[in-house]
Amino acid sequence: MAWDLLEALGNVVNVLDLFSGSSSSARLNYNNKSAKKRKSKYFTEKVSSGLIAVAAVFLFIVFKDPLPEENYVQTLIVISLIGIAISSILFFLLNVMELYYFKSLFKLLFFSGSVIVFFISLVLCVYFRSGLFL
Repeated sequence: MAWDLLEALGNVVNVLDLFSGSSSSARLNYNNKSAKKRKSKYFTEKVSSGLIAVAAVFLFIVFKDPLPEENYVQTLIVISLIGIAISSILFFLLNVMELYYFKSLFKLLFFSGSVIVFFISLVLCVYFRSGLFL
């Protein structure tokens, strides 16, 4: 009995869709187009510039005092490799989500370079300012 009621209700909805003149798929497509937000023209450049600005602040915090004398070159190399590894994971995730595409080579290099510099400076700041590793 419940199935008959649901089937009858489905038939009523189909008849109403016929008389309304628009199909539900057309309404869904229209709603999807209007729901998408439009990115600004220079979104990639703004994000890249912001990351470089934050990285500059982190690097200033780290390098305002002299670094410790022992093995600081080896420490900087290891920290750079850690920053590049974290950046690579982020690039992989962006690629999987299909968000890592650019219209020009300049945008690709600017974004990738700024992300790498940001993560290296973040790891440097955490390493030298936390006091856990010294």
